[in-house]
Amino acid sequence: MEVILSAPRGFCAGVVRAIDIVELAIERYGAPVYVRHEIVHNQYVVDSLHRKGAEFIEDLDGVPDGATLIFSAHGVAPDVATQAQMRGLRVIDATCPLVTKVHLESLKYAKDDCSIVVIGHAGHPEVIGTMGQSPKQSYLISTIDDVALLNIPDPERVVALTQTTLSVEDTAGIIEALRERFPALIARADICYATTNRQLAAKDLNKKIDLMLVIGAQTSSNCNRLREVAEEAGIPSYLIDNSSFIKPEWLEAAECVGITSGASTPETLVEEVIDFLKPTKVTTMEYTKEDVVFVLPKQLRGQGSKWARQREGHGTIR
Repeated sequence: MEVILSAPRGFCAGVVRAIDIVELAIERYGAPVYVRHEIVHNQYVVDSLHRKGAEFIEDLDGVPDGATLIFSAHGVAPDVATQAQMRGLRVIDATCPLVTKVHLESLKYAKDDCSIVVIGHAGHPEVIGTMGQSPKQSYLISTIDDVALLNIPDPERVVALTQTTLSVEDTAGIIEALRERFPALIARADICYATTNRQLAAKDLNKKIDLMLVIGAQTSSNCNRLREVAEEAGIPSYLIDNSSFIKPEWLEAAECVGITSGASTPETLVEEVIDFLKPTKVTTMEYTKEDVVFVLPKQLRGQGSKWARQREGHGTIR
C-alpha cells in the first residue's frame, strides 16, 4: 500500500495562535485558566491543554471571580464579552483573526441598515458568535433551499457573510442563489485561506488515490467538508479521530491511500495513522505553501520561546 499525504494539512495559523494563547496564559497567570468552549475542535488538543491546567467551560457561572478567561478560536457574541467584563474576569481573546474580520463586517453593515445573511451551520459556535454581533438584522441559512424562505425588509440592502470553514463549492451555490433573488447583494469572501487550501489540495489528491482518510474531530466543520470533497469525487472517504477508528475492510482493496487532516488536527495523529497503516511508500503531494502567522493578544506578546520561533521562522505576521 502507498500513502500520499496532502499538503497543506493540519494546524492553521488561527489554531496555532489559539493553542499558544492557552499555554502562554497558563505560564503567565498560573493554572487553572478557563476556556469558554473547546479552544479548537479536537479532543486530543483539548485533553493535552487540560492536563497542563486549562478548564473548558460553556457557562461563565463556572468561572471564579478574578480568574483568567479565554475565548475560543471560534469567537463569542458581544453579550458573552459583556458578561465577562461585568464579572471582572481577566479576558484573553483567542478568536481567530479571520473570524473577527467577519464579526467586524457584521457590525459595519448593520450600521448601514443592511440585512445580514449568515451562511453557516446552526448551533456551531462560530455561527453563534457571528449571529450575536447584529442579532436583530441577521438571518441564518444553511442550504440553497433556505434562500427562498428569507423575509428581508429591504431587498436592495443585503449582505452575505459565511462561516469560515464551509465548503467552497456549497457556499458558491448558495451565494449564487442569493444573488438571483437579491441582485444588489454584497457577498463577502469569508472562507478562510486554510479551509480553501485544504479543500483544493484534497481535490488534487483525489486524482491519485482510491481511499481518503481525513484525520480530525467528528465535530469539526472543516474536517467534515474535507471528507465530503473526496466523497463528491466518488472516492471512499472516512473521517477518523485517530488510528483506532480505521476498519480493516476499508483497506482491503486500497492500493493508494490519501491522508489529509483538518485545521485543528495535530501532526502527531497523522504520524500515528501512518504507523498503523505500515505503507510501503509515503509521499507528499503539495498544493501550496502557507506562511501566515497571526499576532498574539497584547497581554501575551513577547512572552515565551514559541512566539519567538513563530516570528523568526514561520512566515508572515498579520
